[in-house]
Amino acid sequence: MIQRKSIPIDLATGWQRPFVFLVITVLANWITFSAWSALLNNFSIEQVHFTGREIGILQSLREIPGLLAFTAIGFLLIFREQTFAILALVTLGIGTGLTGYFPNELGFYTTTIIMSAGFHYFETINHSLTLQWLPRDEAPALMGRILSITSIGRVTAFTLIGAGWWLFHPEFKTVYLIGGFFAIIIAAIAWFAFPDYEEKVIQHKKLILRSRYWLYYALTFMGGARRQIFVVFAGFLMVEKFNFTVPAIIAMFLANEVFNIFFAPLIGRLIGKWGERNAMIFEYTGLIGVFTAYAFVTNPWVASGLYIIDHAFFALAIAMRTYFQKIGDPADMAPTAGIAFSINHIAAVIIPVILGFIWLENPAAVFLIGTAIATTSLILALLVPRNPKPGRETILKH
Repeated sequence: MIQRKSIPIDLATGWQRPFVFLVITVLANWITFSAWSALLNNFSIEQVHFTGREIGILQSLREIPGLLAFTAIGFLLIFREQTFAILALVTLGIGTGLTGYFPNELGFYTTTIIMSAGFHYFETINHSLTLQWLPRDEAPALMGRILSITSIGRVTAFTLIGAGWWLFHPEFKTVYLIGGFFAIIIAAIAWFAFPDYEEKVIQHKKLILRSRYWLYYALTFMGGARRQIFVVFAGFLMVEKFNFTVPAIIAMFLANEVFNIFFAPLIGRLIGKWGERNAMIFEYTGLIGVFTAYAFVTNPWVASGLYIIDHAFFALAIAMRTYFQKIGDPADMAPTAGIAFSINHIAAVIIPVILGFIWLENPAAVFLIGTAIATTSLILALLVPRNPKPGRETILKH
């Protein structure tokens, strides 16, 4: 790779600060993924003629790169984390851009895996860099700001896609191609406009599983299971049961992002004030009600409201990340990010296929399983200390 200017993180100023790098790359990652996901259910049903079985298979395949996120450690023997994040964005762009050109089952599966590899590797490295680069006392608030800024970008993307779809009726492949190019362009900017930031703490370049992180691992696993039911089946419910069109789905996505724009920074600050334990308890208690309501909803407006509430709880996931930041060894951030993403995606690979078959027989049962997952998460959250730190990772340790 071409050698670039390298500077200590503390000496970076202005628009070349690490925070700005995190913002624009996260923005690119999620805007491009938004272009892919905004059309997912309609493209899969209208162009590829998927049923619940095929969408379950697709989503399981999509999560395989997440399951293999621990292999990022191997790439870090070759590339710096910052460089690898940029390469992951390029991969995401290629997979997204090719999606519309292969409107068949095998083609959709293949482009999805390419897209997902870029997305998940980027998320893994971004998770690590965020915990390394952001000051611990400011991390919840700064993560909230990043989420808010990202949502502004996604609102812009959804608005343009929705308006363009309504006015010009573009082909699916046109939208996918534009979304893919966006990630590649931002990756080029991140490469040429920003320096390499020197690591404050050299990260371990091997896989590390520590018994004292067991509660974090368990919460991460349950979080992956909960996320899949939302990502795979909540949106699919809107199209299959309530016949939502592309503009209707995008309108719902927009409502989600508008919430994040205004409330994510506040949620980040509140997590800093409440503590991770209380934030998690609030999140999982709310999810128990949301998933139970999904199982029996018959009104499309109520279903849309549940979808928006469900998505709003994702902002509280900041608490899980800052919980680990407080209990983790600084040199463990990179290897644990890979391990955590893999643990998160064990459920993600298995659940869509299994629940896809259950969906064919009883969609309500899928969401009641979500209720059980949220209940388990709540029990685990009760084990989080009020003031977590190394040596006090759970309330079971004194």
